[in-house]
Amino acid sequence: MKLKPLETGQRLMAQTNKTSNKLTNLELSIQISLSGLSFCILQRDTNTISSLKEVNFQKKLNPLEVLDHLKHLFNTENITQNTYSAITIIHDNDLSTLVPKPLFNEDCMADYLKFNSKILVSDFIAYDEVVVNDSMNVYVPYININNFIYDQFGAFTFKHVSTVLIEEILHIEKNTSKPKVYVNISKNHFETVIVDNAKLILYNTFEYNTPEDFIYYILFATEQLNLNPETFNLVFIGDVSKEDALYTIAYKYIRNVSFGNRNDAYKYVEAPKYNHSNFTLIKSF
Repeated sequence: MKLKPLETGQRLMAQTNKTSNKLTNLELSIQISLSGLSFCILQRDTNTISSLKEVNFQKKLNPLEVLDHLKHLFNTENITQNTYSAITIIHDNDLSTLVPKPLFNEDCMADYLKFNSKILVSDFIAYDEVVVNDSMNVYVPYININNFIYDQFGAFTFKHVSTVLIEEILHIEKNTSKPKVYVNISKNHFETVIVDNAKLILYNTFEYNTPEDFIYYILFATEQLNLNPETFNLVFIGDVSKEDALYTIAYKYIRNVSFGNRNDAYKYVEAPKYNHSNFTLIKSF
């Protein structure tokens, strides 16, 4: 089935859910990357996250291998036994770019991506509208994952991870005048969102193998924006703690280092590791 690109909040629709057409209070969110998978289930009527699970791969996989892991996860966690009122898929990759909305042309999406991403002629390209930034986020979703989810459930929403990050961070920093550098840490890669005076200054994603790789990218990006490591605030979110080497090396070179906070009001059957972990997964609801 050929899927049309959708703006944020729109869905791929089927006539009924494959398991049942009755309404439920359960919502499902799944985040997909080549380095791992994570999912959580929200019971909306009680505001409770009833399931939260992460699977990290030993090495970076290709989309076909990731789909095999997702199928295994569905089988072992009995995800398809539930009926969901809403399903969100978050595509986490480096194949995205932001385009100012006044300049956006749906016929030119491949051209936008070619400036900073390696894409194939056969790649399916989608976009999210980032309302808070008056921009369009153009990206390549994992289409085999989308097709699998459609076959399993019918209706669902999909977004790029940077859409969730940018929207949530700009909301958090809407009254802040000082520059802040957010880093969302995952295994072997991280996203950077830099804001100043409540405006987005930069979004990018980087792969890293060592703490030295990590700090190089942070210092290089901030230097290009004339940000002083003595004065800007570096905020960690995602899979990182104060004991990690990434935090240690950041604190060595940057004066103000802290951790973010999801600031959610959910109750948890099993709580996330930290108040700043699983940021995009949980904020996607």
